[in-house]
Amino acid sequence: MKYTLFLGCNIQSRTPQYQTAAQAVCKLLDIELIQRQEFICCGYPMRNINESSSLLSAAKNLAIAEQNQHTLMVLCKCCYGNLKIAQYLLGNNPSIQTKINRILAKEGLTYKGTANIKHFLSVLHEDVGLKTLKNRIKIKYNNLKIAASVGCHALRPAKITKFDTPAAPTLFDDLVKVTGAKSIEWSRKSDCCGAALLGVNDQLSKDIMNKKLLNAKEAGANFISVACPYSFLQFDTFQAGVANGNGAYQTLGPVLYPQLLGLTMGIDKTVLGIDRQQIDISSLESYLKAED
Repeated sequence: MKYTLFLGCNIQSRTPQYQTAAQAVCKLLDIELIQRQEFICCGYPMRNINESSSLLSAAKNLAIAEQNQHTLMVLCKCCYGNLKIAQYLLGNNPSIQTKINRILAKEGLTYKGTANIKHFLSVLHEDVGLKTLKNRIKIKYNNLKIAASVGCHALRPAKITKFDTPAAPTLFDDLVKVTGAKSIEWSRKSDCCGAALLGVNDQLSKDIMNKKLLNAKEAGANFISVACPYSFLQFDTFQAGVANGNGAYQTLGPVLYPQLLGLTMGIDKTVLGIDRQQIDISSLESYLKAED
């Protein structure tokens, strides 16, 4: 299998362990990843400020991806959501697409709307398949309870993103279960993590994060798993900052899904970046148990 990899901005600069872990997992699954240096910001940060700029950024990335003629694999759920929304809007507004293409033509690019966009989790679930994943696992978790945080931008609007059912998502749960871990039931699994509000209203961002983490803790989670750099930074960097100097604050360690999966596949913890988190998740390894 061959995919064009879209990393976005945050992963390369702030969560490099997500990239290395995902690439290591893909290598063991015989997934070839093609990278294009020409990719730019997906346009998400500008979507509610200047829609035209957001659409132009997204269209340029998609035009580049179309040149490769391979499915675009996206690791960030914000990037995934924005690229899908841009593709939908451009496809339903020919005049805007024509205007965008006039600008792209200056760089020798043309947006056609033919790119197939998939999130990393969808590739694992739909293209690789749960059966193949199970066959590649060497050692499973035992008595590990994971709160799978689905991520807003992949879920909504559902008719555009087509990632999972917003009211009762199961895709991420299925992938967690493959590792032997239990994906717990918790009421806030599909709620916003609060990351989008950082820098705008930090107190509200903190409140949203704390409510979500408290809900996961009360449901019995040992860790919270994510597959988005924004959610990861919220639960790692921001949570660590909230806990700093507050001895009563109980953190819940965030685990990137390829880290969770990678350990069961026998990938070295250093490659997975287990030691790079601000909140210590080294105890994750203690839940691994060889099959009898």
